[in-house]
Amino acid sequence: MVEELKVNATVLAEYPEWTAKPEIKLPSWGEAVMFVTILFGGMFLTRRRNFRLFTRKGQYRSILDQTPRSSQSDEEQSFEFDTDTDDALLTHEKYPSKTRTCFGLFTVHTPNTTRFRNHPHSRLFQKFPFLVEMLYWLLNYLFYRMTTVLSNKLFAGIGIWTAAQNHALSILTFEHLNPLFPVRELDLQQWFMHGHQDLLTFLDRFYALIHIPGSMAFIVWYYYVAPSHATFAIVRRTMTLTNFMAFVTFVFFPVMPPRLLPKEYGFLDTVHMENAASLWQTGKHVNSLAAMPSMHFGYSFVIGCTLIYHSGVFRSRFEKFETRKGAFWKVVYVSLGILYPSMILLTIIATANHYWLDAMVAFVYCCIAFVANKVFYVLLPLEDLLLWIIRAEKPVPSTGDRFHAKGGRI
Repeated sequence: MVEELKVNATVLAEYPEWTAKPEIKLPSWGEAVMFVTILFGGMFLTRRRNFRLFTRKGQYRSILDQTPRSSQSDEEQSFEFDTDTDDALLTHEKYPSKTRTCFGLFTVHTPNTTRFRNHPHSRLFQKFPFLVEMLYWLLNYLFYRMTTVLSNKLFAGIGIWTAAQNHALSILTFEHLNPLFPVRELDLQQWFMHGHQDLLTFLDRFYALIHIPGSMAFIVWYYYVAPSHATFAIVRRTMTLTNFMAFVTFVFFPVMPPRLLPKEYGFLDTVHMENAASLWQTGKHVNSLAAMPSMHFGYSFVIGCTLIYHSGVFRSRFEKFETRKGAFWKVVYVSLGILYPSMILLTIIATANHYWLDAMVAFVYCCIAFVANKVFYVLLPLEDLLLWIIRAEKPVPSTGDRFHAKGGRI
């Protein structure tokens, strides 16, 4: 079966010469500037406007002075303070501990960090609450970096590249025998190579530049426009849990993307052929053998679903301060929600960066993550302990504040 997947010399000779004119390549420093601009632009956009970062001692009062916080999102999984008044009086506790209830199964007492609300870094978090989201995604990146190290150790015997190639060929064999995949990845790429190379050049640039910057821009945008932080948190937790399931797969089932297979299988690495590779696709920080599942498609699918949800077309109930959108915006959100993941799917296949099965598994992971995203609540005690260690109070999210203050439209 593997032999049947190979492309003979005649077919390879039929590949036309690459004649597309490369688009202007954004330099590496330009990509870094774009990424930093998105993040720090998001910090500024989502800042708490009615909060002063610097103030005289004794004049400070903010939402953090409300104990417990009334504006807390359900992501925080409401906690109760110990209410044993006698004990509190005996121990003279000004800041009684928090009580975390995890899924109603067990209770954990964690330190109360409200006492640190006047610390400079607490005030910085309160002024720019999006900093917390940036820290969450930094942790995601650190876990991603571990996948390469762990996978190399796990497959040290046969070699990680050999294992990844074997897994890739098993995927191609499975797709070849399965009627769910009527169009081969190679056939799609050949269609672009024969007479549609300008389109493929566009897809190369789209693949290189849209995934990381586009996903982070979406996080910033939805943090700003979501009707509540609870709604935003569902999306963020879904993406994060999808990430973690993907990271486990990267470790135990490394897969070589089609573009890295031996030449006899016929795939072309068009992104690198025209030097279109992004900063996020090169260097030691990239796991080149993490094709399964496709997080390009996973992220785009979650983003697409969120855009369709945000349109309100398929909802009869709306959150507080949220109103129905006009016909124009409904069409815009629904169209983007369908076109964006469709465009990403076409791109990852045409550029030989993923297999159809990669996208299918990513879709399944996203669905599982959406249903089970509240599993992250079990980590709240750890978050409390970390905040205690760094002597900081977690800020109240600013998501939805601009609408709540105006009673306006979303």
